[in-house]
Amino acid sequence: MENSLYYLHQHQPDHDHHLSILNQHHQQQEIISNMNLHINKGSLETDAPMVFVIMGVSGSGKTTVGELLAKTMEFSFLDADDFHPPANKEKMSKGIPLNEEDRIPWLETLRDTLRTKIHQISSSSHGSYDDDTDDDKKRKAVLCCSALQKKYREILRTADPNYKPGSYVPGRVKFVYLKAPVEVLENRVNKRAAEGKHFMSASLLQSQLDLLQIDDSQEKDITVVDGTLPPQDIVNDIRSHIL
Repeated sequence: MENSLYYLHQHQPDHDHHLSILNQHHQQQEIISNMNLHINKGSLETDAPMVFVIMGVSGSGKTTVGELLAKTMEFSFLDADDFHPPANKEKMSKGIPLNEEDRIPWLETLRDTLRTKIHQISSSSHGSYDDDTDDDKKRKAVLCCSALQKKYREILRTADPNYKPGSYVPGRVKFVYLKAPVEVLENRVNKRAAEGKHFMSASLLQSQLDLLQIDDSQEKDITVVDGTLPPQDIVNDIRSHIL
């Protein structure tokens, strides 16, 4: 019995040292797990859409819906028409469709503007939309832009510095396509032209419809909504789908 007590007394320090090492190991594993959780959570939040592009042909309701969505979410609002140079506006007012030399620099200007906003919010990201500060909300944006073709949208996608061109992986730029029947579009455009509310000639609607291209198989970042619904219903639909 005395020998057993002597053995335990002699080996107690080794036992305590072993427990200490195990405790340190568990603590390190817990720290690593928490770090990984934080990193993964952060990456998901960072990739949350920061720019919502309301797209479609003339008369689809882009500006009306875009302004209401921006107001509802307290995001900044951008109208792509405001970024057209005077030469582009003059051509469209005369019923002359824009060509690629007109469109590409315009889209690149929009991309650069969106990239600046994404950079600003990424530098001070606080997480989910509910956690956003007023400054963060103003840096997020709703952009109204026709963005009719796949290659045009691809230019806008590259506003996200993490986006790999050609991957079509949903990132910080999200598209909402306002879809409406031709008859509805024609009525809206003709009414707007008669009231002198837009510089674009109503005769350009068909050229835009001819240009419209949606690749459902690849472009998974496009949400299609019914453009004939009341604006508030459309906004509610957008929020339920992508916010």
